[in-house]
Amino acid sequence: MPGTNLTRDEARERARLLSVDGYDVHLDLTTATDQQARTFSSTTVLRFTSTEPGATTFVDLIAPTVREVTLNGRSLDPAEVYDGSRITLTDLAADNELRVVADAAYMNTGEGLHRFFDPVDGEAYLYTQFEVPDARRMYATFEQPDLKGTFALTVTAPSSWRVVSNSPTPEPEAAGEGVAVWRFDATPRISTYITALVAGPYHVVRDTYAGTHAEIPMDVYCRASLAEYLDAEEIFDVTKRGFAFFEELFDYPYPFAKYDQLFVPEYNMGAMENAGCVTIRDEYLYRSRTTDASYEARAVTILHELAHMWFGDLVTMRWWDDLWLNESFATYASVLCQAESTRWTHAWTTFANTDKTWAYRQDQLPSTHPISADIRDLEDVEVNFDGITYAKGASVLKQLVAWVGREEFFAGLRHYFKAYEWRNASLADLREALEETSGRDLDAWSREWLETAGVNTLRAEFDEDAEGKFGSFAVLQSAIAEQPTLRSHRVAVGLYDRTDEGLVRRDRVELDVVGARTEVPQLVGARRPDLILLNDDDLTYAKIRLDDRSLSTLVDHIGDLTDSLPRSLCWTAAWDMTRDAELAARDYLALVLSGVGKEPDINVVQLLLRTAATAVEMYTAPERREEARRAFAAGVLALAQDAEPGSDHQLALVRSFASAAIAEHAGYLGDLLEGAVVLDGLAVDAELRWLLVQNLARLGAIGDERIDAELERDATIKGQEAAAHARASLPTAEAKARAWEMAVDRDDVPNQTQFRTIRGFWQPAQEELLAEYVDRYLDAAGWVWDRKANEMAQYVLIGLFPRQLATQDTVDRVRAWLEEKQPVPAVRRLVEEGVADIERGLRAQERDAQA
Repeated sequence: MPGTNLTRDEARERARLLSVDGYDVHLDLTTATDQQARTFSSTTVLRFTSTEPGATTFVDLIAPTVREVTLNGRSLDPAEVYDGSRITLTDLAADNELRVVADAAYMNTGEGLHRFFDPVDGEAYLYTQFEVPDARRMYATFEQPDLKGTFALTVTAPSSWRVVSNSPTPEPEAAGEGVAVWRFDATPRISTYITALVAGPYHVVRDTYAGTHAEIPMDVYCRASLAEYLDAEEIFDVTKRGFAFFEELFDYPYPFAKYDQLFVPEYNMGAMENAGCVTIRDEYLYRSRTTDASYEARAVTILHELAHMWFGDLVTMRWWDDLWLNESFATYASVLCQAESTRWTHAWTTFANTDKTWAYRQDQLPSTHPISADIRDLEDVEVNFDGITYAKGASVLKQLVAWVGREEFFAGLRHYFKAYEWRNASLADLREALEETSGRDLDAWSREWLETAGVNTLRAEFDEDAEGKFGSFAVLQSAIAEQPTLRSHRVAVGLYDRTDEGLVRRDRVELDVVGARTEVPQLVGARRPDLILLNDDDLTYAKIRLDDRSLSTLVDHIGDLTDSLPRSLCWTAAWDMTRDAELAARDYLALVLSGVGKEPDINVVQLLLRTAATAVEMYTAPERREEARRAFAAGVLALAQDAEPGSDHQLALVRSFASAAIAEHAGYLGDLLEGAVVLDGLAVDAELRWLLVQNLARLGAIGDERIDAELERDATIKGQEAAAHARASLPTAEAKARAWEMAVDRDDVPNQTQFRTIRGFWQPAQEELLAEYVDRYLDAAGWVWDRKANEMAQYVLIGLFPRQLATQDTVDRVRAWLEEKQPVPAVRRLVEEGVADIERGLRAQERDAQA
């Protein structure tokens, strides 16, 4: 039995053999309101042709029961042709019609057709999530992106519901007491993974985008209990700006009949680009005070999915090898739009600060891979939604735009959209279009940047004469032995001086860096500055190193850099040096505490607080960790107390303090929660209350009874998830055993409740209590992958890996397990990533001990 996997070779053979005309899918969701009901009726009529009459193929379906299979009027016995994930089809005709009747399962994992009961109103809310291979959980399908077809959906559901899909919602037809039928028109030719259904008593706000080519209906939906938090006006404003930007940039009308955005519960991803029916996690509807960084993140997510309507939905990859191109382009395009069409004009700074940091980390794990990865099967895809696919790819696309020229790049893209509309294409097809418009041969560029893995490091080498002027200056490029490629980089070198106006750039030299050493004769004779910044303006993808004087300058004067991008690059360089054990964790912590209070960019502030917390827990020498914990918590508390009342900085600092607090701060946290301590301008609202409760639980200052009382205050699903986090944080053996059972052993825990339980499980200063869970993790790892749905399995294997027990003993035990058990590649990858994190931590701890 092939299981639920699908190989690239199988997909190629099926695509060679078949062409899809269209699907008619009938769903009966009247059982959805019954919490005891586990299935719904699904009927698929699939029309397709075959180039080889008489051939054999298969259709994909994962369902508890298959009741009927009829091929070209010939009834097939489900017991003989259905193996749990595939239906074998023999003796194909030139023109075929397949009818499959099944009982499909409502899911609670965020995959397939996910069903959620809102504890506030008791109502059922449904939505689909099909990427990568989960349309087959709702209807019978050829589950691969290059077998496009039209999709006509008919849904029977409670008449009080709203039902939304890829095509505009039709008027419902009465079908009995309290029941209605929605008959959707067929879609254009699209791939299975971007088909969608959202159904339930959703609240809706309607608007229209009056575009150059047509008026586009655009609605926003959320659960009824979140209606008061739906800031539709802001969401519509960002979306309309995106429409105007992309329609002009791409010179191609929006390709679908409407554009709905649906904020849905218990969502695993940020959002999904279903054609004309985008689903977005409803954590993006803020029921409590949050920083502007959250609104910026939501805006770039909205724009990312909108860009996919052209790149991904109109023109789609043939196979998942080009997943990176889909995601990288949408990431690049969304940041470009945000920087040029919204109030977040600093979007490229945020990109450098967040996305590229993610990429640098991913690119230094043992699982790193070329941007253009070798995707052999679906399991490869499912673990490759990573920082290479999204962030490194987008960084390299940004460089490609500079390499071929912006006008030439988008001219090629416009040709690409027109040439491949409603079809499938590959990287080679896009390269051909770009070569035609730019006149550049991109073969060498592609080999260097797309077909090799790893990140290069750039550092300055120079000497100075008695007058403090450079006698020589060169940029050195290095790579680790496992990924030895030295690439061609376009970089700028910035020279910054301390002045009365701040730390100001005096000079900038732009050049190509090629090979291990590149001389910079333009700087010979220039006076050495206080700060040398390689990769100024963030032109390339590379780690940079700071010389001693530059680093010393930053310790006291990083806040004097008046522009956000060079500040972000300096912060990132210092963090890279810490992770690579070139800068002691204690020195990085001192740098953050001295500079974060003066950092105006809230995105940078939040990242610095997170990285400093990681430095304390993972990179500080064990004998100094308690001292570091105390210093960090006290330092952040002092900054929070001094922050501007009501500011984003105040909120971010209070949140960081709560997460860093040690036992001596429990009283202060409790007083904040109860209102005995008040910080001017700080609203202790639902989200902040839960953060305080979770950390009081972590410190053992409260127990289940107090958590239950807080849950009575906030009996929403977010309250339930936060309570699960708090209970898992309690420093008792009973709490950890209960959390482990919820996260690992049980299958009935909803995905986000499981996720929050996992987040609460590993906590600082609980190492002795948690030591036994190293072996328990290893004993469960293979079973988890085999038994749980993909997203849930990844939650467990990543979230419960014992990174916090960063010792050589942990490394040795995990390495021995890998050698003995030889787990499947996906499990090996996730576990080896965890081991790499610990080994990096041990190197950094050794460096910190020497400081």
